[in-house]
Order: sequence, then structure tokens, then C-alpha cells
Amino acid sequence: MGNIYGYIRVSSTDQNEDRQRVALQGKGIRPEDLFMDKQSGKDFDRPQYQRMVKKLKPGDLLYILSIDRLGRNYEEIQRQWRVLTKERGADICVIDMPLLDTRQGRDLMGTFIADLVLQILSFVAQNERENIRKRQAQGIAAAKARGVKFGRPPRPLPENFHSAYQRWKARKITCTAAAKECGMPISSFRYRAEIYEKSSIL
Repeated sequence: MGNIYGYIRVSSTDQNEDRQRVALQGKGIRPEDLFMDKQSGKDFDRPQYQRMVKKLKPGDLLYILSIDRLGRNYEEIQRQWRVLTKERGADICVIDMPLLDTRQGRDLMGTFIADLVLQILSFVAQNERENIRKRQAQGIAAAKARGVKFGRPPRPLPENFHSAYQRWKARKITCTAAAKECGMPISSFRYRAEIYEKSSIL
């Protein structure tokens, strides 16, 4: 009997991993054998996942709550499944999908069913990821149409900006000198000057 490990993934630091943690600890996994990444499932370049893979040995068992916690990229899920089961020689059990338990159904039919289920679920995981991205893009577009501003608000202009801008426009000083007076990079001065000019016209 090998070691038992668990893997947890949440998409961001704001998401709560408690549901996954409770489910995995219910399988008798020690806290030190739980690996968790707070990262997107688009690929497998995750520090704790890579650390876990290196620890896996033939006969070990890996629990995950659901296939989308492993990842959301169809081809990468398939490839990593082979890495874990073939190259590392470990078993995998997906708690939410009992058919995806490599300890069961090792005959030809069992393997065929497990492979089929894995393909379907990994496709669903990627499809959901793409739908999420599409909904986010639509939400951002709708917010912009309502006038919602994204990103950090611009820093306030220095008090001497108007004076420096007027002398620069009158060709009394160079753009470099005006930017230096305002304590700004030349590119920032030009950018803010363009906005300032448009707002003055309006």
C-alpha cells in the first residue's frame, strides 16, 4: 500500500477551498499530504501540483474532488492523467465521479468506460472555462458601454502642470524641460498633455 495524497485547486485567492479540503480529509489524508494551488486551471504550470507529481511513486493513490479541479484544458487533462497513471504509476480517484477510479475496472471494458468518461468530463471542463471567459468578456463590454471605467484612476496632475503645458505649447520650453518641471516621464507628460488639450477644447 503506497501513500495517499490529495490535490486541491481554486482559481483565485478569493475562492474558498473548504469543500475540497473537507472531502479529501474525509478520505483519511493527512494535512501534510494535501497539495493546493490557488491558480487558474488553464495549464499545469502550478508549483504545488508539480511538487506533488515529483513525490508520487508506483502504488500511491491521488484523490481529487472533481476533474475540473485537476484542470480545465481538455488536452492537458488527458496528458496529465497519463503522466500520473502511466509514468508515475499512481492511482487516481475522482470523488465526484466514481467511474474515474483507476483502482476499479482494470479489465478492458472498465478501462474503456473510464477513458470515455475522462474524455467527456475533460471536454466539459474546458468548455466551461471557455464559457466563463466569454461571459467575462461580455460583462466587461456591457460595463464599458455603461461608462464603467476599468484600471487604476490616473494620478492627479501636478500643480505646475498648466503653467508648464502652456509654455511648452508656446514653444518657450522643450517637452523634456516641461516633463522635468512636472516630475514626469516624457511619455507620461505627452499622454496627459493630449488628454488635457482635449478636455480644454471640450
